Amino acid sequence: MTDDLTLHAHLVGRQGSRADLNTPVLVLDIDALDRNIAAMAALTAAHGVGLRPHAKTHKSVDIANRQRAAGALGVCCAKIGEAEVLAEGGVAGILITSPVAAPRAIERLAALAKAADGLMATVDHPAVAERIDAALASAGASIEVIIDIDPGIARTGVASPEAAVELARTIAALPRLRLRGVQFYCGSQQHIADYAERRAAIVERTDYMKGVIAALSEAGFAPDIVTGSGTGTHRIDLDLGIFTELQTGSYVFMDKQYLDCDLTGDGSVPFETALGVDARVVSANHSGLVTIDAGFKSLSSDGGSAVVRRGAPETAFFAFMGDEHSALIAPGIGGQLAPGDPVTLTVPHCDPTVNLYDHYHVVEGETLVAIWPVSARGRAR
Repeated sequence: MTDDLTLHAHLVGRQGSRADLNTPVLVLDIDALDRNIAAMAALTAAHGVGLRPHAKTHKSVDIANRQRAAGALGVCCAKIGEAEVLAEGGVAGILITSPVAAPRAIERLAALAKAADGLMATVDHPAVAERIDAALASAGASIEVIIDIDPGIARTGVASPEAAVELARTIAALPRLRLRGVQFYCGSQQHIADYAERRAAIVERTDYMKGVIAALSEAGFAPDIVTGSGTGTHRIDLDLGIFTELQTGSYVFMDKQYLDCDLTGDGSVPFETALGVDARVVSANHSGLVTIDAGFKSLSSDGGSAVVRRGAPETAFFAFMGDEHSALIAPGIGGQLAPGDPVTLTVPHCDPTVNLYDHYHVVEGETLVAIWPVSARGRAR
């Protein structure tokens, strides 16, 4: 057996044991994680706004419980499969942010609504709302729902203020559904690198959302909850004051995509890089290139390339070399590093990278202190 627990359980608590981890391995700095959790909790509290962080980032019961302990209202899950796992782990206050529409998924939602504490779900179509109500009746359950508003990317959400009002009227007529509010997540704006450009884009979208809220309010459906935002726009959204709660997710880890963004407008970095992949040099036969043991199977590539955090020159260029390998390229690097030498990488995009691993290897400094499961890994349905 070569699973994580078999390979590494004996290293937990042993001084300096990070150096003995089999690579590639997903490593989480617990002190940085906790500081990030505390920083976002304090920031939202100072603005009088709730925090329901997105667990699609970490997929972890352990991390969700730390966020809840720090004051979060609950967590968000992208899919019902994630919600089932976290609810089974005792996490309360879950909001499923993607519409649940498939017949079998609706049956699961009804069952989860009966068992999970404080479960909410998003809806974006009257017919689906009616199907959910029927399934809830069969299960003897009820659920609070949030209307998903399309922010302009045509992925999910009602497409106009009029459609939002129509859906609200449908929900009001269904005995097993209770309308709580609206969701507005501007995903395409989160990674605009320049703060001023990102702010201008969000101000324009916020003006649109104000119109949706006004239409609902005039029809008698003023939302109690306005939920959304993300790590890229959280400062802007807090300033604009439209949300009652934020769904920030990646702040707990900080990947390259968000490190490339000016999150604050002054160039400061408000959160620490808590997540990394530890890898090792496996070949160093060329002066300007070494090969490491982390490739496409170990690092998501949708967010670009990883970057060196330690163990090699920070100027080394990272390049994928296939499923199992990548290259670090820099003048003379082949003479500086030898096979077996460790390197730590900052991941390009944390959410799908986490989904490649079974466990977090939790460290304090250079010591492995815990091994946490990626509880909802692969729960995409």
